[in-house]
Formats: sequence, C-alpha cells, structure tokens
Amino acid sequence: MMKISEHDGQVTIGVLAERTGVNVPTIRYYEEIGLIPPARRRPSGHRVYDTAAHELLTFIRSCRDFGFSVEQVRALVSLTTSTERDCVEARDIAQRHLDEVRNKLTELRALERSLSRFVTSCNTECAGGPAARCTIFKDLGRAVVATSASPSCCG
Repeated sequence: MMKISEHDGQVTIGVLAERTGVNVPTIRYYEEIGLIPPARRRPSGHRVYDTAAHELLTFIRSCRDFGFSVEQVRALVSLTTSTERDCVEARDIAQRHLDEVRNKLTELRALERSLSRFVTSCNTECAGGPAARCTIFKDLGRAVVATSASPSCCG
C-alpha cells in the first residue's frame, strides 16, 4: 500500500498501522465491529485517521496485549469516556480477567507437571531405545483416557 504523507494531523491506515503496531486488517476489523469509529475518507477513498484514533488504537492494542477479550476491550473503551460511570466497573473487568489468567496458570502448571513426568519416565525407562516403545506414548494415551471426560485447558 502506498503511503500518503501526514496532512493536517490525518494519517492513512498504513501509517496508523505502523505507528500503533496494529496491522491493517485488524484496524479494518475493529472499524467493522464498532470498536473504533469509522475513518474519514479522502475523495480517493483512502481512510484517514486523526490523533484520537491513534490514541484509541494504542489503548486497544495495550488491552489486547494484556489478553482482554474484544468484548472486555469494548467495555473498557466505553468507560474511558464516561464521567457518570464508576471506575469500579473497570476494576471489575480487570478482576474477572485476572481470575481467568490465574485459572489458566493453574491449568498450565498441571500440564507442566504431567509433561515433566512424561519426560522423566522416558529418561529413566526407555531413552535410547526404539521410538515405538517410548513411555511417552503410553503416558499420553493414558492421559487422554483419564481426561477425556473433562474439558481441556485450552478449550
């Protein structure tokens, strides 16, 4: 995409993408779902964005980098402009996300312990032998059977 130079504080989608680290298709998607306001259009049809769009997109990227869902980001964005709503709403969103992260960490630690046992078992029982007899395959087969009734950690 050809860059058009900044004019009157307006930048093209490509320049905005470079400056915020958010790729062009994602910016278009955020517009489509109403997370950011639609861009103004030049007579040529090129989208142009102002400083407010840059700041909003930077905020959204930061939220996404912290793992907030699109809907959580939408709620946080709406709170950034509200003088009537209480900041407790933002805290509650962050708290729910923190709880989700902690649950995932618990699941990942359990996964780590299982994988560590698999590797230790292989090292002590069969390392250097034929791959087809590796204890990891037996351990993985048992783990699938043992956990097939419960949801996976990434589910």
